[in-house]
Amino acid sequence: MTPDPSPPDPARPAPAATRLWCERVVTPVGERRGVLLEVADGRITDLQASPAAPAGVERVAGWTVPGFVDTHGHGGGGHDYATLDLDEARGARAFHRAHGTTTALASLVTADLDTLVTQIQTLAPLVRTGELAGLHLEGPFLAPAKKGAHTESLLVPPTPEAVERLLEAADGTLAMVTIAPELPGALAAIAQLVGGGVTVAVGHTDGDETDALRALDAGATVATHLFNAMRPIHHREPGPVPVLLGDERVVVELIGDGFHLHRDVVRMAVDAAGLDRVALITDAMVATGMPDGGYTLGGLDVVVRHGEARLLEADGSPGSIAGSTLTMAAGFAFLVSLGMSIPGASHLAASTPARRHGLDDVGTIEVGAAADLCVVDDGGRLQRVMQNGAWV
Repeated sequence: MTPDPSPPDPARPAPAATRLWCERVVTPVGERRGVLLEVADGRITDLQASPAAPAGVERVAGWTVPGFVDTHGHGGGGHDYATLDLDEARGARAFHRAHGTTTALASLVTADLDTLVTQIQTLAPLVRTGELAGLHLEGPFLAPAKKGAHTESLLVPPTPEAVERLLEAADGTLAMVTIAPELPGALAAIAQLVGGGVTVAVGHTDGDETDALRALDAGATVATHLFNAMRPIHHREPGPVPVLLGDERVVVELIGDGFHLHRDVVRMAVDAAGLDRVALITDAMVATGMPDGGYTLGGLDVVVRHGEARLLEADGSPGSIAGSTLTMAAGFAFLVSLGMSIPGASHLAASTPARRHGLDDVGTIEVGAAADLCVVDDGGRLQRVMQNGAWV
């Protein structure tokens, strides 16, 4: 099932028709200057060249780019997707929408299977109505040695029974599952999930390059936050990173906050994989957009200092990185600060994740696509957001 990623916002119904004159527009064929863009019923209905703004038509300065598509985020604005409360989940969605994310997968961290099933069943209606584009399970099929901010005692092997239980609970709303491919039964689980219409990501893995390649051959097509929570590159023991970077079947996620990855590493990864194989993600958690202080992630205590989230160790010291406090708007501006063009950053923040996850009517500005737009300035800084043809 491919859910409609661009639902009407009940609080802001889409107007019947809107005409905008856009100074610069990023389209599938490249940048266009001076474009008269028409929107009706939440869809782009026309794109015409127009050197100047016609009288009475709203003028949109700067760059109009596709609305951002975040395929890996846990919450934000004080709200968590790992919840049994629909309003809590909607709060997280609204926060990120205001920061440019017009399409989102809701990511859930490791929990016991009973809890995951109830969380999935809570969020599934939001997928069916289109408020979410799908669900992502980042756990519980992860390697203990690379668990990151996941509770080790809750990690389990991907048995056929466990996988089937999650698929049944999701009933077509599960979009992606992260798996460490070296775990017993992982390759069979990858094939089982792919057969059920679910994208599989390689991540939180202590496996080597052979394990990664076997996962791809079994059907995995995503690298969960590349470099983070996996074996690092060594010149005699390359690990999974070179395989994931180099294989055309894979889209690699990068957390673009300058903390998870050094700026030079981001540049290197984009150069190696290309714009069509890199997806900007946030991996945002509940503290995104909130003051520094104490929070929780998957039941674990987290401390945020200077916007950097880490597990709180027993002695009060900061431990492993625990998600991010990144928004897609900030990530987009970060990419531009690296010297990337606005069209290039748009690939990573919208077009590539949309295409790679089968979200065909978002991540693009063309006739027939959802009228989900972001407006940014020359520095990539977000100015306005349109969802379903209405300004947010």
